[in-house]
Amino acid sequence: MDFGRLTVTFLLLSFATSSLSERLIRMSTEDRGTSSVYSGVPSSRRNTDLLCESWKFSVETNDAGVWYTVPEKCVSFVNNYLNGERYRYDSEVIADYAIEYAKTVNIAGDGKDAWIFDVDETLLSNLPWYATHGFGSEVFDEDSFNKWVDLAEAPALPASLRLYNELQQLGFKIFLLTGRTESQRKSTDKNLLDAEYTNYESLILRATSDEGKPATLYKSEKRQELIDGGYRIHGSSGDQWSDLLGFAIGTRSFKLPNPMYYIL
Repeated sequence: MDFGRLTVTFLLLSFATSSLSERLIRMSTEDRGTSSVYSGVPSSRRNTDLLCESWKFSVETNDAGVWYTVPEKCVSFVNNYLNGERYRYDSEVIADYAIEYAKTVNIAGDGKDAWIFDVDETLLSNLPWYATHGFGSEVFDEDSFNKWVDLAEAPALPASLRLYNELQQLGFKIFLLTGRTESQRKSTDKNLLDAEYTNYESLILRATSDEGKPATLYKSEKRQELIDGGYRIHGSSGDQWSDLLGFAIGTRSFKLPNPMYYIL
């Protein structure tokens, strides 16, 4: 065996592997922005659609962790997704799985079998507002969004309305748990009723004492209050992981797609 040739070959292979790995994992600093949390995408990827599809996958699975805005190069992708058939189809499939599970629940008939829904991007779509604010690529404008909420014009998400109605027919008590504040109760109630979400057991909004709490903590505490009141939370539906994680969680949780924003 020619050990000299073998050594040279090994060194060349090692160098090539190291160089390839470095090219694969290096992320351009221009995509990192000013935040310490990486919210961009590798600039070395040339197929933008595939790149943004992978970014969306990472966001939906919570692999991306905390992120603040949609990467500029993915704005068109998010627009096309939310306004295309894929978003609705994804939502319909999730609703189908939720209904399939709900039908296996033994409803006790004591009025204590509960299902919890988030509101924004779960029951109601704020896409008309986000379409004028870069589909999540702009820093969130709370004042402008609150004015939009006051209009009470957000349309229903069809798949969620179908699930909502099916759950009521099965005998579930429906609770709506939202990060909106008590000052928005009137407009939120009106919007929900106009969108044909009727006969919910309770609409739970942030009270003054809840201000400043992370969404995960706030929603966990409210779920615990329901459990303490004797309710059995069989299912939860939400577009944010903070709708579903924490403590006092439902037996099953169903995450709806939302590539526009992230809430802690």
